[in-house]
Order: sequence, then structure tokens, then C-alpha cells
Amino acid sequence: MNQQDLQLDWLKCFVAVVDTGSLSRAASEVHRSQPAVSMQLKKLEAAVGRQLLVRDARRHQLTPDGQVLLGYARRILDLHADAQTAFHGDELAGRIRLGVPDDYAAKYLTPVLKRFAPRHGAVDIELDCEQSTSLIPRIERGELDLALVSRDHARRGTLLFHEPMVWVGSPQFDVWRRDPLPIATYEETSLARRCAIHSLALQGRRYRVVYNSSSLAGQIAAVESGLAIAVLTRCSAPEHLEILGEAHGLGPLQPMEVAVYRSRASRGSKPVDNLYSLLVKTLRISAAP
Repeated sequence: MNQQDLQLDWLKCFVAVVDTGSLSRAASEVHRSQPAVSMQLKKLEAAVGRQLLVRDARRHQLTPDGQVLLGYARRILDLHADAQTAFHGDELAGRIRLGVPDDYAAKYLTPVLKRFAPRHGAVDIELDCEQSTSLIPRIERGELDLALVSRDHARRGTLLFHEPMVWVGSPQFDVWRRDPLPIATYEETSLARRCAIHSLALQGRRYRVVYNSSSLAGQIAAVESGLAIAVLTRCSAPEHLEILGEAHGLGPLQPMEVAVYRSRASRGSKPVDNLYSLLVKTLRISAAP
């Protein structure tokens, strides 16, 4: 039996379909037509002699053989990107307008930028820290090129990992005992706010919002002062605050889907392409809890 080489274009289309969940969205990612992406997948499956993807009611799902190949495909594409960077990285120049919520900046974004900046000194990065609900419309309007966001539906960007949500309180105050429960929240459109209120509603627990702030620092200040408890991403919860849970009469919280979201206007920008690839490569491997 003659073995066929696995071509990079086939692997790129395969990974794009896995990441986006559909042929149409994958076609946009790899700058090809939908029929072309479908043909590349058929060639890849013929080359390995296995079915790699199946279609359910909503999206394409990996078969067990697809799961195996996906790991190899990502590593092959990452090595290819590293090789290109080694020889052409210094040629990158331009500007990247980047957005990130306070929650994710220190733990997730900073390590990536520490790798990117020394390689590409001619690329200027403009960083805006805002809530995901503010960053997402700015990406769609083309005001930002890339953003690390908590996504509000499955089509929003490329999923990187799931970030746990936790109830936090000050160990100096038994705020969680109060009825109604005082909570600090972000703005009304915030996913963290919806998450908290949904959990309390499922328990039938009474609550009142006593503090609103769009900043992480504001949430932490409200908790530290004994004014309220709050829901934070696990990565942003300070060690000196207490993680609350079932023992405190508080129910579980749905994790956030953290994704990298890219504007249509940035398609074809080599600096944005490079940082986008580095975010996906780094965070999908090392950041997933």
C-alpha cells in the first residue's frame, strides 16, 4: 500500500473545521471556498484511510481517529509556523489592536506577549482592557483586530479552553449567611452576572445586587470590604479571598468559554496572523484547566 504525504493544506483545513465546527466558517478561516475545504478533507481522509469527522445536527465532530490525527496536525502546523518565524519573523511590521478583559490579562495574555514581542520588535501592539461584552462589538466593527474574550455563543471566535467560575467572599465576613444575599456584579450584559443570577435562581435563593462595577478591581474591593460576595473567573480570584461553595449554601457555576476572536478587517494581516496563531498554540496547550 502506497502511503501519501499529509499535505499542509489538508491539515490546515482539517484543524479549521475542528476549531470552527463548520465548513463555511472554516472556509473563511483558511481563505478558501466551502467546496474546496470539503475536497481537502476528503483527500486527507483518503490519505489516512480513516473517517476523521462526522456531522451531527449542529456541527462537525471528531471521530476517535480524528482525535488522534488532530494532535499530530496541530504539532505539524506549529512546527511549520515556528520554522517560518525563525527565518521570516523579523520581517513582520505593523500594528495590532488587541483587546482583553482584566480577568485574563495577567495569567493568559502576558506570557504570550512575552514570547511575541522579542521576536517581532517592529510590530506595535495597542492593548485595550475591557469586559468581553465591550470587546466583542469592537471586533465586529473593526475597531480591534484581536481579542481574548468570554464568548457568548458557539460561533464567536476560536475556542481555547474553559475557565472555571467561582463564588468568592472575604474570610473576615460571613456575608454568605445573609438573606437576601448581597452580591457584587459587573454590568447587566455581563456573562458573569448572568451566571451568578442563574445559579441563585436555580437554588431559589433570594439576592440583591448591592454593587455594580465594570472593573475587576471594583469587584474585589466590594468583597474585601464585606459589602458583598461576587462571582469571578478562577484565574482572577485573589488568594486572600475565600472560595465559597456548597458548604456556604451556594450552587455550582457554569464555566466560561474563552476564545480568541478576530475581526474580518484584519484578514491578510501577517502580524495579526502570527499573534493569532501564537495565542491558539500557547493557550490551547498550556492554559486549559
